[in-house]
Amino acid sequence: MPELPEVETTLRGIMPHIQKRKISKVVIRQPRLRWPIPDELVGLVEGQQLLNISRRGKYLLFEFAQGYALIHLGMSGSLRIVSANTPANAHDHFDWVFGDIALRYHDPRRFGCLLWLEGEPQEHKLLAALGPEPLTEEFTADYLYKRSRKRTQAVKQFIMDSHLVVGVGNIYANESLFMSRIKPIRKAGTLTRQNCEDLVRNIKFVLARSIEQGGTTLRDFVGGDGKPGYFKQQLLVYGRGGEACTECGKFLKEVRMNDRTTVYCVDCQK
Repeated sequence: MPELPEVETTLRGIMPHIQKRKISKVVIRQPRLRWPIPDELVGLVEGQQLLNISRRGKYLLFEFAQGYALIHLGMSGSLRIVSANTPANAHDHFDWVFGDIALRYHDPRRFGCLLWLEGEPQEHKLLAALGPEPLTEEFTADYLYKRSRKRTQAVKQFIMDSHLVVGVGNIYANESLFMSRIKPIRKAGTLTRQNCEDLVRNIKFVLARSIEQGGTTLRDFVGGDGKPGYFKQQLLVYGRGGEACTECGKFLKEVRMNDRTTVYCVDCQK
C-alpha cells in the first residue's frame, strides 16, 4: 500500500507539471472505485484551473476555485504524468488532460477513490479525525507521552493509528521502533518520556529520509514520474526476518501483528 512518503513523492512528482494549468478534458474509464466517482465531478473540473495540490495524511487534495477533488491511492493506485495521446492500459481508470499531457490514475485493485469536496476540506469525514502530520511541530514527544498513558495496545499498533498521528505505516513503524530500541509488542502505556523522545525523533527521521529517496519500493508503487522509490535498499529490519541484526548480529524475529509483518531484534529492542 502506498504510504505517506509514497504519496508525498507522488505530489512532488506531479505538481510541477500541472499546477496552475487548466483541465481541458476529463476521461473516466472506470467510475467504480472504492466509492463511485461522482457524476458531477467531470463538469465541475473540466475547463477549470488547478490552483494547488496538497496532502493530508495519505489523501491528495486538488484545489479548484469552487472546491476540492480528493484522491486516495488505495492499496495499488498510482498517479503518473503521461503524454495526452498515450494509449490507456488495463486499470487506467481516469485521466485529467492538461493540453498536451495528462494526469493518469492506475489502480488494479480499485480501492482508491476520487471524490469532490465543497467547503473546508479538513472538516470532511475522511479527514476530520486524523491526527497531526508526523513531520510538523505538532507531533512531539510530550504529545506522544500524554497520549500513551494507560494504553494497553502494542506500541507498534499505537503509532500506526492515524487518529494519533498520520502516515506511520507498517514499514516505517518497524524501522523507527528498531532505531529507538523499543520492542513493537511492548504496551504503549509503558513508554517512558525518553522512549517517546527517541521514537518521535526516529519517526521523523525515517519518514523524511524515505521522502528524500522517493518512497519505498513496494509491489505496485511508482512515483509520479513512473519510477520506483529506492528507500527499500536501506531498510534495517523490515523484510529481513531471520537475517542478522545490523547491531548485535543475532537473528531478527518475525511475527504477525494484526495480520502485518513485524520484525524486531529480541536483544536490542526492549
